[in-house]
Amino acid sequence: MPELAEVECMLRRWKPDTRAAIVGVDLHPRARVFRSCETTALRRGLEGARLLESLRSGKQMMFRFDRGWLALHLGMTGELRVESADWAEGRHDHLVLRRAESALVFHDPRMFGAVEFTPGAEPPTWWAERPPEILDPRFTRRAMEIFLRRRARAPIKAVLLMQERFPGIGNWMADEILWRAGIHPARAAGSIDADESARLYRSLRFVCRGALRTIVEEKDGSWGDPPDGWLFHVRWRAGGVCPATGAPLETATIGGRTTCWSPTRQPFRRS
Repeated sequence: MPELAEVECMLRRWKPDTRAAIVGVDLHPRARVFRSCETTALRRGLEGARLLESLRSGKQMMFRFDRGWLALHLGMTGELRVESADWAEGRHDHLVLRRAESALVFHDPRMFGAVEFTPGAEPPTWWAERPPEILDPRFTRRAMEIFLRRRARAPIKAVLLMQERFPGIGNWMADEILWRAGIHPARAAGSIDADESARLYRSLRFVCRGALRTIVEEKDGSWGDPPDGWLFHVRWRAGGVCPATGAPLETATIGGRTTCWSPTRQPFRRS
């Protein structure tokens, strides 16, 4: 599942251009990605429209046109591409927005993604009510701690994946955050003490900022890996060792997701 930086990377591929109108909309109306979308209204709303702004909130992408709002969710296999104007759409190219000099393509082989269109000047209600991102000043340590207490019995790994409070955080980022904070992923969220909470908050912001900077910005909008020394590089490696201690890593399913941690850096305790 694409996470914060991967989604930002995809977003930047569809660059706004107020001079280039959409001259054609090709889509597969029966594709599952349109399950919450009226494709006739989408086609009518985007033909002749211009892309004004590309926005992201967590794993959600929103494209503001002068005639409406196009929301895209990548799911597990979704991808945005820019192709030539005469691009011949493939089987899994479920939405193609054609401009005079290029084609904006939404490609999704497994169709776990989603497309929504809202006409008019105002964004959909759910977008206006989205939670603040990790790097937003409104994402405070206090707000995080209140949420952890409300999910007190759940494993902290599972809680970090809850998009209503931690938008954009996915599996590898959650493992990275907990490894840096020195917190075992199976710990109950309600057992996190004040010192651990401070480390968790710092780690959340560090990993989000680092992922966006090194994975996206330094690669000029294309995907790259985090810096050396991150857990990311060894978390799936057979015989992988902790970058901090050199001790063997462990993996297990926690909160329904495959999870990696360092027992020496992240010892388990109940309280």
